[in-house]
Amino acid sequence: MNFADAEKIAAAVLYEGYMLYPYRATSTKNVQRWNFGTLYPQDYAEAQRPAESFRLHTECLLHADVDAKLDVRAQFLQLVRKHAAASQDWEEGVERTVDRNDLRLGEIIKNPIRYNFFFNATNTVTDTISAELVSAKNISGCLEIRTELLQNGLHKLSLYLLNITPMKSPRTCAQKDAMLEAFVSAHVLLGVTAGEFVSLLDTPEEFHEAASTCKNIGVFPVLVGEEGQRTMVLCSPIILYDYPKIAPESVGDFFDGTEMDEMLALRVLTLTDDEKQEMRNVDDRARRILERTETLPQDFMMKVHGAIRGMRPVAENPAQEDSK
Repeated sequence: MNFADAEKIAAAVLYEGYMLYPYRATSTKNVQRWNFGTLYPQDYAEAQRPAESFRLHTECLLHADVDAKLDVRAQFLQLVRKHAAASQDWEEGVERTVDRNDLRLGEIIKNPIRYNFFFNATNTVTDTISAELVSAKNISGCLEIRTELLQNGLHKLSLYLLNITPMKSPRTCAQKDAMLEAFVSAHVLLGVTAGEFVSLLDTPEEFHEAASTCKNIGVFPVLVGEEGQRTMVLCSPIILYDYPKIAPESVGDFFDGTEMDEMLALRVLTLTDDEKQEMRNVDDRARRILERTETLPQDFMMKVHGAIRGMRPVAENPAQEDSK
């Protein structure tokens, strides 16, 4: 399955809140970050009061025969702590991807899949230009996939993503240190060949009863790709609608995802030289925001100032409009 049509929105989910304006490591909102879709190691999560999340669980409906094939891509960020002489500690995100491809539905019905994976801490830092000291951890997880035939051609797909990284002292570990062994912004992409997913937001009437049995914890499945396409689903920790899109006027990531490019670009341009230097010292992603913003074309602000996404006719009789 080629997930190209879904990669932009998946990347926006992955990096939502990764760093926020003013994009400096010393900014309070970046020192005390709050991330969507965080899965802590199970030992740590269960030792907390109240307990933290260590797994996501998603279920969706799939209309296909038993010979249809499923592709699964689980993605998340692993945080690596680095210390740079020019700034304070920064937790840089390293992309982690787990792929399982060409899974035949009929085989999963007979033999549910349990796939364990592991990522080594070595060679995980994407930017070491200014790093003096790096702290990284080994992490491990498990992906479980099951399918159940509900009726002729209709399957319920169940998937779990678990963080099973072992910890030595889960009860006394500080939350900021547990984050180095967490799955951050965890989400899942699903693709099917020779089949179609059923929307859980706009479910056809004949599938309402089956849809009501679907259980989702930590994420929710929405259709992605071109409008009307039903071969891909994004199980997102952020509330989305079917067929979410990135604004075409956007020229790059601001790690906000809410079409605020104009405001954020203007604010970056107002930073002082010292503040911009601190921004450069965060990591490559912050530097790219600054470099891109300082070289924006003259017509950029006009493009992002406002856009009409859709139009509908205005009723001739105002009473008709009010009744809608």
